[in-house]
Amino acid sequence: MSSIVIVFHSGYGHTQKIAQAVAEASGAGLVAIDAEGNLPEGGWEQLAAAKTIVFGSPTYMGSVSWQFKKFADASSKVWFGQGWKDKLFAGFTNSASMNGDKLSTLHYMFTLAMQHSGVWVGTGMMPSNSKAATRDDINFVASSSGLMTATPSDAGVDEMVAGDLATAAVFGKRLADVTARLG
Repeated sequence: MSSIVIVFHSGYGHTQKIAQAVAEASGAGLVAIDAEGNLPEGGWEQLAAAKTIVFGSPTYMGSVSWQFKKFADASSKVWFGQGWKDKLFAGFTNSASMNGDKLSTLHYMFTLAMQHSGVWVGTGMMPSNSKAATRDDINFVASSSGLMTATPSDAGVDEMVAGDLATAAVFGKRLADVTARLG
């Protein structure tokens, strides 16, 4: 089992592609929340064994998807026994707009991690915010608290912004490094 596990919901495949990019760079295992908000068989056990848990959800109406929320609510059983205490946590989200209230989604994930007595890992990246910056630069969306990506509403999974996928890979590398040092 991997020491990093990404638990995520993806409505249209974009968040899944980000999860895969983070996983490739970090060596993380993937646990997909299904369309009904359930984990696959063995999902809870993978999370229990992980040193780092990474949350992923699209931003829908300023927060996580209802499927992710169902998972979060079900994690109260783990919370009651402090089963994830002192684990490392991180998160990522994707939405169609450049802002799209993604910070609200990351804040929800951060709060969930803190309720589980976890330790949050941010991106560790400087923003690409100079006049010379382009959409394909690392961390163009400029998030410190977690990975944010933006995919136009009419773009398919194969049309995702290359800079966002590259940023996901840098984030995954950071998670692997931090997990190796602190996990």
